[in-house]
Amino acid sequence: MIKHYVYIIYSLSYSKYYKGYSTNPQKRLAEHNDRKSRYTKHYTPWEIVFLQSFDKKEAALKREKSLKKYSKVQIEELIKSELNELKVE
Repeated sequence: MIKHYVYIIYSLSYSKYYKGYSTNPQKRLAEHNDRKSRYTKHYTPWEIVFLQSFDKKEAALKREKSLKKYSKVQIEELIKSELNELKVE
């Protein structure tokens, strides 16, 4: 079964967040850092700071759409929350 992910990446250089959807977040991160994404190419380097998985693509896309409306404060709270599946050491 294919997992569907919603991710948030962060540009330390520009203090910007970007929310997206992918079935392969690590490959997608590489594309962002290789400047293959129109919006993110000007703000490299990026790092993944949030990851949430879904079994259904529709659920992931719905979640991504809702995250696009989040404020910076809401995003930062989400990154620290239990919903973040990213293993932070």
